Amino acid sequence: MTARSEVTAYIGLGANLGDPAQALRSAILHLGAIQGVRLLQSSSLYRSAPVDSSGPDYINAVVEVATTLNAPSLLTAMQAIELTAGRERPYINAPRTLDLDLLLYGSAGIASPRLTLPHPRMWQRAFVLLPLHEIAPVLVPSKALNAVAGQACAFSASSGLV
Repeated sequence: MTARSEVTAYIGLGANLGDPAQALRSAILHLGAIQGVRLLQSSSLYRSAPVDSSGPDYINAVVEVATTLNAPSLLTAMQAIELTAGRERPYINAPRTLDLDLLLYGSAGIASPRLTLPHPRMWQRAFVLLPLHEIAPVLVPSKALNAVAGQACAFSASSGLV
């Protein structure tokens, strides 16, 4: 049996309940502990106002991973981390203890009821594009950054990881 080649993937992290910065740091460590996932780098933490939601400001970050998991398996592992962190989904865009979004998985384009890649709203969100640009500037064109320039999103702290 041939080993599956690694694919580079980008995962968005966000939280606005409890201790969001700690939730993101913990989630990054959990992502790195998934068999078949290797953390490559992590952005700084960014603070942003809720979009299409309510509650306290969010803390957001993006991590780059190399993985031998296929995209649906990686998503399943990410959702298990969310559940461990107490994630509940009482309604769309509810405040959350942890939100993990698979943004990009190599050059894959997927459109299924469970997973859409690239993430369908990533280009509309400063809290995704700014941390993604920090760790992978070639993936975020200036035009995309200019399009979200009016959204409140600011550097909060180094993740202290990866």
